[in-house]
Amino acid sequence: MTKQAKFLKRLMSGNSDADNAFDDLCSLLKQLGFQARVQGDHHIFTKSGMVEIINLQPVNMKVKPYQVKQVRNLLRAYRLDE
Repeated sequence: MTKQAKFLKRLMSGNSDADNAFDDLCSLLKQLGFQARVQGDHHIFTKSGMVEIINLQPVNMKVKPYQVKQVRNLLRAYRLDE
């Protein structure tokens, strides 16, 4: 199992929203086909076919827990968690 697959499994489990590396989440989103642009510390991810955007800001190289939940909900809604 690859590092990205392990991270996706942990992300989708919802057991550890408070301790996720920012770079790991960004890498996963890029692997899933998201396009990234950066404005200051805002990393904005978009994907063709998705109306919503994902806006992430790092805090001490971690992702904010509420942003992890938002990403998980979008991945489930668009069935990108499979």
